[in-house]
Amino acid sequence: MRRPRFLEGLSPTLHIAHRGGAALAPENTLPAFEQAVHRFRTDMLELDVQRTRDGELVVCHDPTVDRCTDGQGRVADLALRELEALDAGYRFTADGGRTFPFRGTGVRLMTLRALLRTFPALRMNVELKPESAGAEEALVRLLKEEGAVDRVCLGSESDAVGAQLHALLPDACHFFPRDALTVLVLGLKLGAPPPKDDRFTVLDMPFAFDGVELVSAAFLERASERGLWVNVWTVDAPDDMRRLVSMGVGGIMTDRPDLLRDVLDAAARTR
Repeated sequence: MRRPRFLEGLSPTLHIAHRGGAALAPENTLPAFEQAVHRFRTDMLELDVQRTRDGELVVCHDPTVDRCTDGQGRVADLALRELEALDAGYRFTADGGRTFPFRGTGVRLMTLRALLRTFPALRMNVELKPESAGAEEALVRLLKEEGAVDRVCLGSESDAVGAQLHALLPDACHFFPRDALTVLVLGLKLGAPPPKDDRFTVLDMPFAFDGVELVSAAFLERASERGLWVNVWTVDAPDDMRRLVSMGVGGIMTDRPDLLRDVLDAAARTR
């Protein structure tokens, strides 16, 4: 299996800002991404993409704008100009609703194209949400137009969408979709040879599920033997971060890029 160029030169443990660092700034927005990059020296941005009514790709996790903006409605039913008029910092609070520091400060939803151009050398983990039916071609076309194929690991929770993305862009780095990931993780946990699937190279997976820890040193070794890279989400507790770093996990996705930066810097000083 050819190793994707996306993984060339990477070494554990990567600092990955989940939605830019959703606990510190409005998720999937420029203030969050800029803070992660410039203040916390993130190695990679994790983000989500939805398709608008007029075919644009915007950085947004939910199928609707209700939770994170002052608007309402499905992203797929709104045009880009309507989405860009919303206050994407309206609902962010870090103190349980006592204050809303980004409200009315001009925070807007942004397009994936704009994000790629803002950070032209940065690696990104891009998830195409399954609600964005038919957006696979648009995403692949955009990555090619922006010359970003080799710095993006892409995929979807949906196995059908993940398969279509790979079919359209087989030389890119792809992460495992949900069902394929479940089969692989169970196989690696049980020590049984999992089905061979060369389409996907990266495991974006939870640290634990239903109270059972999924990631261990043995698990990471088995994944590495198969040429697979493991990123763990969403880890916000420093003790968990330190354990994963000691295991040699590939990357840690966190809503607290400040805490992860402290953990990684401390680990580097002890080497």
